[in-house]
Amino acid sequence: MVSHLVNTIRNVVGITGNVISLFLFLSPVPTFVRIWKKGSVEQYSPVPYLATLINCMVWVIYGLPMVHPNSTLVITINGAGTAIELVYLTLFLIFCHDKKKRLKVLLIALVEVVFMALVAALVLTLAHTTERRSMVVGIIAILFNIMMYASPLSVMKLVISTKSVEYMPFFLSLASFANGVAWTTYAFLPFDPFIAVPNGLGTLFSLAQLLLYATYYESTKRIIAARKETKMEVNLSEVVVNGNHDPKKTTRAT
Repeated sequence: MVSHLVNTIRNVVGITGNVISLFLFLSPVPTFVRIWKKGSVEQYSPVPYLATLINCMVWVIYGLPMVHPNSTLVITINGAGTAIELVYLTLFLIFCHDKKKRLKVLLIALVEVVFMALVAALVLTLAHTTERRSMVVGIIAILFNIMMYASPLSVMKLVISTKSVEYMPFFLSLASFANGVAWTTYAFLPFDPFIAVPNGLGTLFSLAQLLLYATYYESTKRIIAARKETKMEVNLSEVVVNGNHDPKKTTRAT
């Protein structure tokens, strides 16, 4: 009876985690809408999307029935996440005007896909029990899951140096925090260290991002307002200069 109740709670938490994870994967949509409108990736970093892509792929392998049975919720959401991250990276490549940066992102993505294919092939052929397969893929999953949650650290450095959160998407940080909490809870019903460790650390990383966002939110508003004011002054000065233009200088002498 107790085990049945725990299993039911685990499924509910897992489904909730899937929904939150989907919001996490979709949270960069406003960022890419902005990129689409501006026609440029500006200072946005591809690191979070590359990190999330390889993280999702390794969890897809972990959730396979021949690796870790009864992990349908893990494999479904991470399969969806893999597809979504590929779309983001495709858009990033389209709107990245720096050829060297574009080539670097493309090469990293290809290396990630090849690496995951090798991991899957080696685990399925060399490890002959689900326990061993789960352990090997689980250790790799921990590393890449931590990398995914820690990937915005480079953006956090930019935030601290510029005192602006303009290029640190709020919804991505919020969704990461909620996702970490949900999957950490899921990992304790029953205890799964391969899910608990990275998501517990991910919760802390995401909380740090939210605190940083709260710290520099007001200064960001002032910076953006000052930028707009400067732009208006420049436009106004151009209008004044054009308005004072002497037409006699442009007419031919008669």
